[in-house]
Amino acid sequence: MSVESVSKSVSKVAIVTGSGRGIGRTIALKLAERNISVVINDVGDPAPAHEVVAQITSLGGKAMHAMADISKADEVEGLINATLSAWQRIDILVNNAGITRDQLLMRMSDEDWDRVMTINVKGAFLCTRAAIRPMMRQRWGRIVNISSVAGIIGNAGQANYSASKAGLIGLTKTTAREVASRGITANAVAPGLIESDMTRKLPDNIKAELIKQVPLGYMGTADDVASAVAFLCSEEARYITGQVIKVDGGLVMA
Repeated sequence: MSVESVSKSVSKVAIVTGSGRGIGRTIALKLAERNISVVINDVGDPAPAHEVVAQITSLGGKAMHAMADISKADEVEGLINATLSAWQRIDILVNNAGITRDQLLMRMSDEDWDRVMTINVKGAFLCTRAAIRPMMRQRWGRIVNISSVAGIIGNAGQANYSASKAGLIGLTKTTAREVASRGITANAVAPGLIESDMTRKLPDNIKAELIKQVPLGYMGTADDVASAVAFLCSEEARYITGQVIKVDGGLVMA
């Protein structure tokens, strides 16, 4: 594990998994804007994570990079220990890291099913199990799991992804019940059609058809998701737990 840290004088501390890019990166930046010190976690090429750290610190915030594969218990423990060593506390955990391996159910391989479930569900479980220990001692904590509307209504070609995101919702509700007495909340955010590298590559006609399904009539942004996460991590959301907040322009209203 590599750790790049900035300053030990902090208030609240957040770990955001998969925060080197995409929605995770935007969440990390949004939390940093609120004077929360952020642990940037990712795997693979460390350059994007270092860029996020640099961006946060250039704006006067506090950030560190802790590389860890969240599907491995020993690396998750290393992530938690590195955070505690640097800043002595963990207040917020955002389980954002996730992958897709899309294929029709009848053609989906065991490997693609297992890999998605391992990263998306087991990874969140391992991080939550490790992070709630210091949160319980503090008697304060916020856990936010990034699910998806696919976990609520399903999506053709994404049996593994949809199942994993539904699993995150179950994990969220159980966690909320188990840790509520210690002042810890657990909620899920379920994004819908969000502007991303993937959606930007879609042909215009397909993109237009997808947008027609959204009552508000346009795609959301990573910032829309990050704003919901930041609210759930705040003191203002202290009486909200075990909930699934859909950020989808009205796509799913049930």
